[in-house]
Amino acid sequence: MAVELAPGLFHHPGYLDAAARARIADETAAILADAPWVTPRMPRTGRPFTVRMSNAGPLGWVSDIRGYRYQPAHPETGRPWPAMPPTALAAWDALVAYPAGPEACLINLYGPGSRMGLHQDRDEADLTVPVLSLSLGASALFRYGGLKRTDPTRSVRLSDGDALVIGGASRLIHHGVDRLYPADDLFGGPAAPSFLPPGSRCNLTLRRVTPAPRDADR
Repeated sequence: MAVELAPGLFHHPGYLDAAARARIADETAAILADAPWVTPRMPRTGRPFTVRMSNAGPLGWVSDIRGYRYQPAHPETGRPWPAMPPTALAAWDALVAYPAGPEACLINLYGPGSRMGLHQDRDEADLTVPVLSLSLGASALFRYGGLKRTDPTRSVRLSDGDALVIGGASRLIHHGVDRLYPADDLFGGPAAPSFLPPGSRCNLTLRRVTPAPRDADR
């Protein structure tokens, strides 16, 4: 059952069952075989993120010394991003009330000690479209606040299989990941997906980058 953490911010605990988690893990491993992890860097300073990233879909989000942007090709291989994982697309269709599909699936790898500072997702053309996040692996402490960085914040634990929809009045809230709980890694051991080291977390974030065409029927 969904929990509304704030207006438009919906947490769906355990949305992906064991079979769906196994499917999306296999789909993500296939994506990464063609579009390997990249360490993004902060604009201007070039400071590396503690999170590694890849993408799937027509567009991918990248960050380097030139800035934040979406582009159609992997920044190191030059190849187009692989197709979206079908299990993630099915979650978008079920949870996001929007007449067009996502154009970017940002894949984040959080290792032990990784974090993501408070930020807004605002590099998209239409900021009314919700963002969908799917979690795999170790749990994370997700922190969210308001439209201003100085607004008070609250936190919720996002666990393996959870979905989070950031939309409505919460579409531009500041949010981030403070820490992982590696002991909660439900994969672990030799059965862990090849792309996800034990104690790590994978987060798939689906976004619509451009406005939907008027005749969109998804």
